[in-house]
Amino acid sequence: MKSARRRSRELVVQGLYQWLVTGEDIGAIDAFVRETPDFHKADETYFKQLFYGVVKNTDDLRASIAPHLDRTIDELSPVEHAVLLESAYELTHELAVPYKVVINEAVEITKSFGGTDGFKYVNGVLDKVAAATRSLEISAEQK
Repeated sequence: MKSARRRSRELVVQGLYQWLVTGEDIGAIDAFVRETPDFHKADETYFKQLFYGVVKNTDDLRASIAPHLDRTIDELSPVEHAVLLESAYELTHELAVPYKVVINEAVEITKSFGGTDGFKYVNGVLDKVAAATRSLEISAEQK
């Protein structure tokens, strides 16, 4: 059974996917996502926080991801791009969420929506983003 936060993350990724592919207005995408049948099972506050946080900080998030890619951001699949943006936002702005949870959620969402081995790529990139953004948390865990 999926948690309310997992559902929120999935809906954020779906909304970001739509935004990346169509360039449609964020408000219209938000309204569309909120009409999905399972939206009521999501954590609405967390959805809004993540969705608008990612959109507002997209340039900074891409800058935090780009050094860890083996290709340009434009060459990523829209699913991987959306998952990486959402997860990079959590790693940099949602410090109460453990980095391992962020990475695990990203892997599971990519398995659900992405290509066959996309989750492996997302995992590798997020490991590096986490090392750069959560070094204190990782060091404390290793002790």
